[in-house]
Amino acid sequence: MTDESLILVVDDDLRLRNLLQRFLVEAGFRVTTAETAESARDQLRFLQPDLMVLDVMMPGESGLSLTQSLKREANSIPIILLTAAGAPEDRIAGFEAGADDYLPKPFDPRELVLRIRAMLRRSAPVPAAPTETPSGPVTLGLMTFDPVRGELRSPNGSVRLTGGEAALLTAMAARAHEVMSREEIAAALGTDESSERSIDVQMTRLRRKIEIDPRDPRFLHTVRGRGYVLKPGP
Repeated sequence: MTDESLILVVDDDLRLRNLLQRFLVEAGFRVTTAETAESARDQLRFLQPDLMVLDVMMPGESGLSLTQSLKREANSIPIILLTAAGAPEDRIAGFEAGADDYLPKPFDPRELVLRIRAMLRRSAPVPAAPTETPSGPVTLGLMTFDPVRGELRSPNGSVRLTGGEAALLTAMAARAHEVMSREEIAAALGTDESSERSIDVQMTRLRRKIEIDPRDPRFLHTVRGRGYVLKPGP
């Protein structure tokens, strides 16, 4: 099996960096590496990797800081964090920084390959449209979402959405005010990835773009034990 996806591995441990590069290349990926956050930034100026595998604890700027910075810049590259700190609060800090997945060290490289492939499937633009389409633009406070163009606009201009985020918002808007289970959401997105974590991470990222306060959402609500519901409005 081959995969044309380009993976950027960032880790200050030369032995681990070389091991991951060799293993990922054998798995069919294209791979480039960096030993520091600064070196990773240099590569991102001229490369567009499909996914980043990023160590948390590095000399200089940490992986968490780099993740936060990239997400503030609306960089949509999926990020899998690697760290020896595996406590729940460490994982929460990683997700709050904007990471898409979190793998504690030590780990089996085969698990990393599986997580990378799952993440690439979830982050890829989804060609399949939901079975229902909103009849027109959807109002979200001061924002407007056009499901035909997959475009979210604010008073300051267009808000960048990934293909997956646009498909997710279209699916939710098509059934506005109806609770959608995670399984229904996954089916609308044309993927069999229905784990709670993958759906929840997608929702968290979308809330950051449409909500004034993502922790107290006005439009995209969680219905405990059932799923999510979008409630558009002025």
